[in-house]
Amino acid sequence: MKKPWDTDALISRFEDNRNPELAAPMAAYMKHNFPFLGIQKPLRTVLMKEQLSTYLLPEKAQLKSIVQALYALPEREFHYAAIELLEQAKKELTPDDLPFLRLLVESNSWWDTVDAIALKLVGHIVLLDRTTTAPLLVEWAHAENLWTQRAAILHQLKFKQQTDTEMLGSIISLHAESREFFIQKSIGWALREYAKTDPMWVLDFVSAHTLQPLSKREALKHIKK
Repeated sequence: MKKPWDTDALISRFEDNRNPELAAPMAAYMKHNFPFLGIQKPLRTVLMKEQLSTYLLPEKAQLKSIVQALYALPEREFHYAAIELLEQAKKELTPDDLPFLRLLVESNSWWDTVDAIALKLVGHIVLLDRTTTAPLLVEWAHAENLWTQRAAILHQLKFKQQTDTEMLGSIISLHAESREFFIQKSIGWALREYAKTDPMWVLDFVSAHTLQPLSKREALKHIKK
């Protein structure tokens, strides 16, 4: 029988696998924005699986405080664990949780966690209730925070035929002239991914809008001439 969730047990599990030799290059890869324990993804997956096989998922009422506690720790692997925990419990998430996810997007921000939150969590919630979530994602698109903007651009990345092209186009148009690398890259990525579903829509969009060279190049990368 599984035990009630224990955050300290997860922290100890990760601490016991600290590897300074791996931590240094991992931190360098992320431009030294965060310290690392040195736990690479394959081992982290094993450790999370061990934790989840021993302990029950937290109740919804506890979930946010546990995620915040993990996000308050300095090492990046704990932030990844927090997002994994939310993903495991995503059936419990509703549009009411979008403000909390925005708080995470704007905390300890870098592309790795922001993209995971946008694709795995925000996208999931949006598909549950597009009417309720649409105005919230428009707010995200108009935010001053570039990472919130990026999350708005990318949240439909895996939607394929379910993509709301009107929303995709309007959000991209807001930021088409952005000088921010991470915004230009996200625009190109969103368009390149949707081109796998509807290349003509992407070609028409790119033809009708002035995009930064990086965004345009990425958008058209795999479209046959």
